[in-house]
Amino acid sequence: MVDSRMAESLESDAALLTAVADPIRLQLLNLLVGRTRCVCNLQPDPPIPANLLSYHLKVLREAGLIEGARRGRWIDYSLTEGALERLHAALPDPASIRRQLALVR
Repeated sequence: MVDSRMAESLESDAALLTAVADPIRLQLLNLLVGRTRCVCNLQPDPPIPANLLSYHLKVLREAGLIEGARRGRWIDYSLTEGALERLHAALPDPASIRRQLALVR
């Protein structure tokens, strides 16, 4: 049985991983690793319409993985502090999984 704190943590982890489960959003994160980019330079490959790009950026923003700063009519996007670490922490721990599997056998 999972206690309520663990259930909340699993829900949060699942929401974070769901945000990056889309290939376009994963590409956008990769484009932002280590640098800030103007929205005008954030076109994934293959290119997508501006409204779809805006939607994917919104999903990443709402997940707390990226942030935008307005610069005139443009928005500069960057990863939030600790975004990659939070994603890594949301993944299951391989050692823990091995221990659980050993108990089942």
